[in-house]
Amino acid sequence: MNTYYDPADLAKFSSIGEAAPELWEKFNAYYGAVFEDGALTAREKSLIALAVAHTVQCPYCIDAYTNASLEKGADQAQLTEAIHVACAIRGGASLVHGVQCKNIAGKLEL
Repeated sequence: MNTYYDPADLAKFSSIGEAAPELWEKFNAYYGAVFEDGALTAREKSLIALAVAHTVQCPYCIDAYTNASLEKGADQAQLTEAIHVACAIRGGASLVHGVQCKNIAGKLEL
């Protein structure tokens, strides 16, 4: 199937570092540290990343963090709930920005 986002491109992610290997190494060190167990487990962090991936609508991240979450023991209910959390926050953020619309309309209606 042809898609705009080729799933095979996810495996090419590291090629982004070819022209700036020092920055790529720093990014990888930081990225790796972020996803280690800490105050949150690696599984919890994968579920957060999955939710964020849906919010920023990155198909590569959705692919990667669906797999990572499953590998770390998450189940379908947890994946789905994480996505719903992202949806609720994104929807709420859109709605609260409606106050800006109301403020502008209120000034223009005077």
